[in-house]
Parts: sequence; C-alpha cells; structure tokens
Amino acid sequence: MQRFSHRLVGLLILVLFFHSWAFAAGDIETLPIGSKAPDFNLPGIDGKNYSLESFKEVKILVIAFICNHCPTSQAYEERLISMASDYAARGVNVVAINPNNPASLRYDELGWSDVGDSFDDMKIRSKEKNFNFPYLYDGETQIVSRQFGPQATPHIFIFDADRILRYKGRVDDMENPHETPRSTDARNAIEALLDHKPVPVPVTKVFGCSIKWLEKKDWMNKAAIHWANEPVTLDTIGVRGVANIMKNNSDKLILINIWATDCSPCTEKFSDFITLSRIYKERDFEFISVSIDNAENFAKILTFLKKQQSSGRNYLFAGDDNHKLTGIIDPAWTGALPYTLLVEPGGKIVYSKNGIIDFKGLRKRIFDDPFIGRLYK
Repeated sequence: MQRFSHRLVGLLILVLFFHSWAFAAGDIETLPIGSKAPDFNLPGIDGKNYSLESFKEVKILVIAFICNHCPTSQAYEERLISMASDYAARGVNVVAINPNNPASLRYDELGWSDVGDSFDDMKIRSKEKNFNFPYLYDGETQIVSRQFGPQATPHIFIFDADRILRYKGRVDDMENPHETPRSTDARNAIEALLDHKPVPVPVTKVFGCSIKWLEKKDWMNKAAIHWANEPVTLDTIGVRGVANIMKNNSDKLILINIWATDCSPCTEKFSDFITLSRIYKERDFEFISVSIDNAENFAKILTFLKKQQSSGRNYLFAGDDNHKLTGIIDPAWTGALPYTLLVEPGGKIVYSKNGIIDFKGLRKRIFDDPFIGRLYK
C-alpha cells in the first residue's frame, strides 16, 4: 500500500507538471486538419537526415512526437512499433520526432526514466526498444515542432498521399499498455485512408507530458533557486545508527555514499549523487551521505555539503573504530574511499562500488531496480 501511494503521488506530480506548462503549450497552435505537411530536415539517430522527400513514395505518413523521459510516451512505444510493422507492407511509414529541449527538463521530471531527451539518449532508448522507425531530433531549435504544434508526448499526425493532414491526436484511449483500448483512433484513421474513406474522428485530445520548449529554461532557473534554498543539515551517527540504516526498514531504495573531505575522488564527484537524488526525489528513493572525517572537521563538512546543496540526510560517523564501521556497512568493503552502496528495503545490498562511480551506469542500476522502474513494465 505504501508503494502504491508513492506511485500515486508520482502520478499527481506528473499531472501538476503538465498543467503548470499548459500556458506554454497553449501559445503554440496545433496544425489544423486539412493543412499541408510542413517540410523538415532533421537528423536521425541512424546518422541520416530526413525530410518529407525521404518519404515521397509512401501512401500514408504517420508522424509521432514522442520522447524518452515521459512515462506516457514510453507506454505507447510498443504500440508504435507494432503500428510501423503492421502497416509497412501497405505503404504506411511511421516517423518519430523528439521535440524536447533537454536543458528545459527539471531533474525531478527525469525520475521515470533512465535516460534524458538528448540526441545521445535517443540512441540508447531506440537500441533498447528496437525502434523500427526513424527517430529524429528537433530539440535544438524546435522549428519543425512549432510548425506541427504537438501539445504533449505522444501526439500523432497522420497525412494522406498528398501530405494533407487527416488525423491528429492520440494513438488510442488507453494509456496502460497492459489494458485493451476501447478506441484505436490512429489505426482507425489509417484504415480509413487506406480505403479512401474520410477519417471517422479526425481530431482527438491528447494526454501526456508537456513539450519541453526552449522557453521553459526560465523554470529551470527557478528550480535551481528552489534547490539552493532547501536546508542542509549534518548530524552525528554512531555504530548503532549506521546499523539501522543498513537494515533499511523503510519502503525506499537507499543510495549510501561513504566519503571524507580529504578524499579528492569523494569531493570531486559528490555532485553526481546530488543529481541522482534530485532525479529520483519523487520516487521510492533516498540518498544518504556518511562522512568518516574527524569530529573537529564538522564545520568544514557542513560547509561542503551546503555548497553541494545536499539537502537529504547527511551524517558524520562519531564512532572511534572505522574498522567496525566497515563490517557494519559491508563485509566486502576494504575501507577505501569513496564507497557507494544501493540497499533495498529489508537490507539487501544490490550494488556496491569502491572508487568513482559510473554515473550513467548507476542511474540505470537505480532505475532498473524493482522499487523504482518504469510506470508501466
């Protein structure tokens, strides 16, 4: 029940993000039905550039605005893959465009994915899911996306043989990929066009994550101010306290970093942990730092933590036996710093690393854990 409530909170946060950006989407008009398809020249993840001319022999062109970070967009990936496969022999091509500017994404909007919306992230996502359609990037200038005017991801635009827009809206009416949709709107439109009939419902509403327009960078500045104003504290902790942390009686996956101010690898990469804590802040996740500095360095440690904006739980080990600490933390730990662990509820260590972490690898390991993961699996 607790995990369900955390997931429900996460969904509510996504809805709030969607509505908070409604004003930005509302300033950009969606291409009207009957319009000619805007031309484009966009890079694909396969190293090629694509334009309307690239699909001149296609009977029907389906352009889907999707992205990597959005759980709703993720929920429709398999259906887009099936659509591309099912209709390829009938002269229908699916093309996906990522309209998002990566710099306009808040860290906590990334908590439902293991990658962001950059061009390199698109390559990772496409390879993982085996996309069978071109995946194009428009996040740098968004010129093409502004001409189409998608309101959310995903948003589908279907053009006939003359490249006239005949359908725009959702793929279907069921976000959950494990449930059967009642109305397969995009497929209905394709079938009608293949039969040379009018599209029965040419416009449907869309639901998903808002487009991350360039203008939203201002919100990133506001978010940075918010993070900077969060209080940073440092408490002392003894052997018993550390043992309790390792038991992890919470319902969260915890990331623990053992470090010290006189350890250069510790301080140089500490910001990576703060980034991870912000990405998964709204999930069943918590970051905890434990310094093993001497007690007289308390002020120095706190100053460093404030500079790093480490607003989670921060501790200074107050015991006088670091060897005992290594045994409590992890018998496999040699005592070298930094030391990083992922501990699931119940105390199971599922990841441990001596030295500098691989940020992308650790992020994926966190996301792949059953206590985090995608909204729909």
